[in-house]
Amino acid sequence: MRNKKILYIGNNLTKKTKYNSTLMVLSSLLRQEGFSLTVSSDKTNKILRLLDMCFSLLKNRNKVDYVLIDTFSTVNFYYALIISQLSRVFRLKYIPILHGGDLPHRLDKNPFFSDLIFKNSYKNIAPSNYLKSAFEEKGYKTMFIPNIVEIENYNFKLRESLVPKLFWVRAFKEIYNPTLAIKVLNVLKKEYPNAKLCMVGPFVDYSYDDCVKLVSELKLENSVEFTGVLLKENWHKKSEEFDIFINTTNFDNTPVSVMEAMALGLPVVSTNVGGIPFLIDDKIDGLLVSKSNAKEMANAIITILDNTYPNLAIKARKKVTNFSWENNKEKWFQILK
Repeated sequence: MRNKKILYIGNNLTKKTKYNSTLMVLSSLLRQEGFSLTVSSDKTNKILRLLDMCFSLLKNRNKVDYVLIDTFSTVNFYYALIISQLSRVFRLKYIPILHGGDLPHRLDKNPFFSDLIFKNSYKNIAPSNYLKSAFEEKGYKTMFIPNIVEIENYNFKLRESLVPKLFWVRAFKEIYNPTLAIKVLNVLKKEYPNAKLCMVGPFVDYSYDDCVKLVSELKLENSVEFTGVLLKENWHKKSEEFDIFINTTNFDNTPVSVMEAMALGLPVVSTNVGGIPFLIDDKIDGLLVSKSNAKEMANAIITILDNTYPNLAIKARKKVTNFSWENNKEKWFQILK
């Protein structure tokens, strides 16, 4: 059964970004199970990446049994559109894997293109029940398989005495609202003058410059650390110095960084946007707050510091064990049979 050949289309940029993407994790796990995989593309330029993806499909059209397509909600949506329609031309079974937190809006904005992709696919895979329900509301049959967390690689640290040291991991990009983290720190410092913030991630747009400017305006230079991109194992190690993980995004699906924080034992405070409420049960395994509300997020952090919710981290770790490969591989085997 597991000698099937798969072409996986997505952003294969791990060597350049240092981030172990969901594409890299899933393709590696499938290879270990005996599947043969070709992955595209590792080009950073978006035009070259699209051309490389198309060339990979043309080159492998007579060799593969399935085409997996990482599908996002912004410009990369059109990669999925083009690759899916090429797959149809060559009668290949293609499987969109839905990642974009704003994909429900894309379905409303581009119903014709959405129908072309998702009504003609072999399967649609949603890593969150948020996207599964949104797609099924539009009539697209969708199966839920979570993003895989290789739980055995995450050392759980139980933080018995919490201090206001905040950890943020994401790309510096407008939709992830990184300046909110700095505003939260500024509110928090009124009650906790020694509060600190570490921000880990690549500088994608002007958001990083906005953060640096805001830090200067608020005179927080001694309280905020920007690390840039760190290898996964390095930011995992760095996280041991911090006690609370904050997720400030305005749009989201099921962010892997939040799942990883839950696995590592960091209590999570997140905005309640997109698929986050499908991942975190408020006041049970994390805390949810309104987007763009620094005071509300700071107050939620204070309740954690006051030990109002002592079991958040333990329950969060228990939840993410459900996202292990061992618990989900049979679902992939059933699809790729």
